[in-house]
Amino acid sequence: MIAIDDALQPSDLSPAIARLWALSGEKILALERDWDPTLGSPVFTAAGRYTSRGWTEWTQGFQFGSALLQFDATADASFLELGRDRTLQRMAAHLTHMGVHDHGFNTISTYGALWRLLGERRFEAESKERDLYQLAIRVSGAVQARRWTPTADGLGFIHSFNGAHSLFADTMRTLRVLALAHRLGHVLLEEEDRRVSLLERLLRHAWTTATHAVYYGTGRDVYDVRGRVAHESLFNAAGGQYRCPGTQQGYSPFTTWTRGLAWVLLGFAEQIEFIKTLSAEALAPFGGRQEVLSWMLAAAQAPADLFLATTPPDGVPYWDTGAPGLVALDLNRAADPFNDREPVDSSAAAIAAQGLLRLGHVLAAAGRDAEARPYVQAGLTVTRTLLATPYLSSDPKHHGLLLHSVYHRPNGWDYLPPGRKIPCGESSQWGDYHLRELALYIQRLVTNGPYYSFFGS
Repeated sequence: MIAIDDALQPSDLSPAIARLWALSGEKILALERDWDPTLGSPVFTAAGRYTSRGWTEWTQGFQFGSALLQFDATADASFLELGRDRTLQRMAAHLTHMGVHDHGFNTISTYGALWRLLGERRFEAESKERDLYQLAIRVSGAVQARRWTPTADGLGFIHSFNGAHSLFADTMRTLRVLALAHRLGHVLLEEEDRRVSLLERLLRHAWTTATHAVYYGTGRDVYDVRGRVAHESLFNAAGGQYRCPGTQQGYSPFTTWTRGLAWVLLGFAEQIEFIKTLSAEALAPFGGRQEVLSWMLAAAQAPADLFLATTPPDGVPYWDTGAPGLVALDLNRAADPFNDREPVDSSAAAIAAQGLLRLGHVLAAAGRDAEARPYVQAGLTVTRTLLATPYLSSDPKHHGLLLHSVYHRPNGWDYLPPGRKIPCGESSQWGDYHLRELALYIQRLVTNGPYYSFFGS
């Protein structure tokens, strides 16, 4: 269980956040200097150097988006130009990538960030540049929405790269691209000019995720623990019937891959923030605002509560709640990234911490302060851990910023240092990016800046 520091304030983290940005800038420039673009997208490090091994091209947006976060936090225009130039030079192919469910990662981290920064008047550009960013978001949102599998209950989901039968938990955070494209007035045109609402696709996917990927302790199966999250939900693609939970990167379908839980927690918390900005008229076909917010909040709180209950006291989880080696570890002590049994996943901690903070924010805004406070304080507690040794990388020879992230434990993709039995000491693009995003979120709270959200303040 996380040992929540109830006295911790966002401003207490300011010195550590300042140090993070100093290190972050060096890491971004080192990767830009050392990376060979012909290798594709950097994914995770091996012996401190970024490599490109992976399933799909889903991390390039994090690479260039990190430069834009660096500019956002420090006002160093050289990082704006780096992120802006690389977005325009290298991200276009991602907009029409038909084979992935990751558009919200690649597009919102780059084109979406530039659109948001323009809206906040952080830099100046001709109107046609803003139009370009908007067009990119619209195209990407429609392509993402096109990856659609109808379900037997009349809803459906955006299927993963595994195929039409597969719903991934992490797709909850890629819904940002549908949200922003809808905000910009876009629709998907299907055969015979049939107009498909991107908001409808967003809400249907979210409901299917809430119903099948998230567990609520209602006896759905004998392993139904409230807050458990299935990485993958499997359907009969022909008839749309739900079949069973599954996993690709977790230990089993009946345990919780902690990064999948984190994606769901943050994804739902962000979508609650977005839904609150929509008109009553827009939400009326879906049962109205309160109905949508009710089931979304339940889908965010259940995994949040499981994260608080099952994560070690310092706030960094092991990679899966059911990993077999955990029986030999003391989970009442701070996570040990150098143990010989199971790896921790600091990237799951960074993603979850932002989810906890946003969940606390929406509850506080609804006047539910007593419920909100544990989530906020837990989010700050986790952040404090990640901003210090042994998680924040200060080695200038190491490309990564956030250490002890893992990618695919079952496949054995993660680098194993000499003499070690368990992967440790390495970084990932999503871990580095989400630590930066978490730091920016808190920094804006401290400075009373515009509230940081993907759809703008």
